[in-house]
Amino acid sequence: MTITATTNSASVLQDTLDQLNAPSTISRESAAAALDSADFLMLMTAQLANQDPLEPQSNEQMLAQLAQFSSLENETASKATLDDIADKLDALIAAQEAATAATAAAAAAAAAATGETSLPAITDIA
Repeated sequence: MTITATTNSASVLQDTLDQLNAPSTISRESAAAALDSADFLMLMTAQLANQDPLEPQSNEQMLAQLAQFSSLENETASKATLDDIADKLDALIAAQEAATAATAAAAAAAAAATGETSLPAITDIA
């Protein structure tokens, strides 16, 4: 029975480690998050093609839009990376808890096999 419990703990630990080491995928949360730089360039060229020729958009406004898009793209990538790190840390914590439980179960099984219920008390030599 002890061997079965140890085997099950090792199996759970291996499954947890496999999940931890599995390649991650970045999921998009909304339609706006699915837009990339190619979409932005397409929108910008459409805006330039359809602007009023008597009152064209200023260079400052275009640069501000480019800077905002770049900032938004970096924030989206950072959020995805941080979410991925958080998921992996959660999996690592679960693996450590499983390993601790398996170690405790193995120690209890070893103690039961030798007939010891607890460690002998340490006495002071004085």
